[in-house]
Amino acid sequence: MLLWVKNKKRHSIAHVMAEAVLELFPNTKIAIGPPIKDGFYYDFDFEKHISEDDLLLIEHKMREILKTGSPFIREVITREQALMLFKDEPYKIDLIQNFDVTDEITIYKSHKFTDLCRGPHVDNMNKLDPKAFKLTSIAGAYWRGDERNKMLSRIYGTLWNNEKDLKAYLKLQEEIKKRDHRKLGRELNLFSVHDEIGPGLIFFHPHGARIRALIENFWREEHFKNGYDILFTPHIGKSWLWETSGHLDFYKESMFEKIEMDRSDYYVKPMNCPFHIAIYNTDKHSYRDLPFRWAELGTVYRYEKIGAIHGTMRVRGFTQDDAHIICTYEQVNFEVREVLRFAIDMWNKFGFTNLKAYLSTKPEKAVGDDDDWQMAVKVLEKALIDFNIDFDIDEGGGAFYGPKIDLKIIDSLGRAWQMSTIQFDFNLPVRFKMTYTAEDGKEKRPFMIHRALLGSIERFFGILVEHYGGAFPVWLAPLQVVIIPVNSIVEEYALEVLSRFQNEGIRIKFDNYCNMRMNAKIRQYQSKKVPYMFIIGEREVVEGKISIRTRTNEQINGLELKEALEFVKLKISNKEIL
Repeated sequence: MLLWVKNKKRHSIAHVMAEAVLELFPNTKIAIGPPIKDGFYYDFDFEKHISEDDLLLIEHKMREILKTGSPFIREVITREQALMLFKDEPYKIDLIQNFDVTDEITIYKSHKFTDLCRGPHVDNMNKLDPKAFKLTSIAGAYWRGDERNKMLSRIYGTLWNNEKDLKAYLKLQEEIKKRDHRKLGRELNLFSVHDEIGPGLIFFHPHGARIRALIENFWREEHFKNGYDILFTPHIGKSWLWETSGHLDFYKESMFEKIEMDRSDYYVKPMNCPFHIAIYNTDKHSYRDLPFRWAELGTVYRYEKIGAIHGTMRVRGFTQDDAHIICTYEQVNFEVREVLRFAIDMWNKFGFTNLKAYLSTKPEKAVGDDDDWQMAVKVLEKALIDFNIDFDIDEGGGAFYGPKIDLKIIDSLGRAWQMSTIQFDFNLPVRFKMTYTAEDGKEKRPFMIHRALLGSIERFFGILVEHYGGAFPVWLAPLQVVIIPVNSIVEEYALEVLSRFQNEGIRIKFDNYCNMRMNAKIRQYQSKKVPYMFIIGEREVVEGKISIRTRTNEQINGLELKEALEFVKLKISNKEIL
C-alpha cells in the first residue's frame, strides 16, 4: 500500500475513532487526530479517567460505525462559521483563532461526526477494513506539546491494508516491546533514570558502564588508527561564544538557562563546534598544517521537552561523538571519502551492514558561496556513488550553512535509525574568522566538515540493546564467562581456570554459591545474556578440560583449557555475534 494511501486511510480511521469516543463518552472534548508512521492517534480531554481496558469497547463501536459505509465529505467554511460550529470545543477554537486570516478553513463530515480538518480522506468507510485496525495504547500528551498546557489523553492505533498485514505488524511490535531498551535496561541492570534528580539524565550501572567504556575505548582506538587527534573541551562557555556562533539567535530554545557568575553569563554547551574552533584559532596555520581531524566524546546538554524524553534515546545530557575536519579546498574530496569509509567500517564492526543514505542540498535561504555549495554537493554525491551506497536526494533539505549526508542504519527488526552525519559548514568559519596561509602567501578561509559516526553514545547504547535484544556480541558483553562448579571439590581447578582467563583479559566470574542447583544457575545466566557458562565437574578436573554451555543452549564438551581460552579470544577478536 502506497504511503499516501495508507495516510488517507489512517487519517480517516482516526475520525471514526473520535466519533466512537464521543458516543461512548459524550462530554469529551476533542483536540487533533493525524496519521503517523504505522498508524494514527487522536488527543482527547476526557471528563473522567479511561484506561486501556476501554480500548476494546471503543474498537467495537468503531466497527459499528464502519458498517454504515458513510462517505467523508469535505466542505469549505468561513472563520465565523467555524467558530460557531466548534463553540463548545475549546481546542478547536484555539486552532481556529491561530489560523492566518488568509487560510482556507475546511471541515470533514462522516456519519455523525464533523471535524476541523485539511484532509485528505478516503471516499467512504467501505474503504476501511474493520479487521485491519487495532487500538494499541493510551498515553499522556500536553496540548500543543507544551508542558505548561493541559495534559490530554492520546489514544494510539494502527491500520493496515488487511488483517494479515495487521497481524504481522502486531507480532513485530511484540518483539519490539520485548527488546525495549528501557525494559532490558532494568532487567539486565544496565542503567536507570531518576526524575527526582533530573529527567533525561542517564545513570549507567556497572554492567552498562562497562559496555559504554568498551564502546568509547573502541571509538578512540579506531580514531587514532584513522589519523584523528582527540580533544577534550569544557562543559560551559561564556555567552559571547554562543552569540558569535549564532546559537543564542537560532538555538536558544534548546539550550539550558544561563548561569550567572563573576559578573558574566555562562551556558552549558549544546554543541562542541565552537570549542574546537577556539582551539584552531589559538595559533596561525599554514596550508602545510592541514588537514586537522579533531574528534571528541563531548558531553552536551539540550533542553528537550518532557514529553519527548525517551530512555537513553532522547535525553537532556548526552555524549556526542563529534569530529571536525578543517582542510583546504584541494583536500575536501579525499576527506569526505575517508569519513564515509570510516563510517561504513565502524558500523560493520558493530554488526550493522545495511545502510541507507540521504543527500540534502541547498535550501532557499542559505549562507556561503554558490560555487562552494555546488562543489560540496558534488563531492558528497560522488563519495556515495563510489562506495555504492543507495541514497535519496532531499532537494533543498540541507541546513542553511551547508549540504550534508545523513546515514541511517537498519537494525535487526528492520527499523531505520539516523546515525552518521557528514555536514559542510560555510557559516562558522566566517563567524569565527578562521584562516590559514595558502601556498601563495594569501590568507584563505578553510573548509570545515562536521562529522558524527555514532550520533550520541547514550542513543547508540539504546539502539545496540534493542538490536541485540540485550545479547551483546562477546566483545561487548559486560560479563563474558561464568564458571559454574558442579560441587565444592572442583573449586581449586575452577580457581585455576578463573586466574588463567583473567590474566588474558577475559571478563569472567566464578559462581561458587551452593544455594542453587546447577541447571537453575545456567538458566539464570542465560537470562542475563552471559555468552558462556563453563561447567566444571570432577571429570573436567581429572582431564584438565572444560565443558561449555552457551546462552543459546549449545553444548561444547571436553575442550582443553588452552583450546577454551583460544575459542573465547577468537570470538572476541573477530567481534562475532554468538
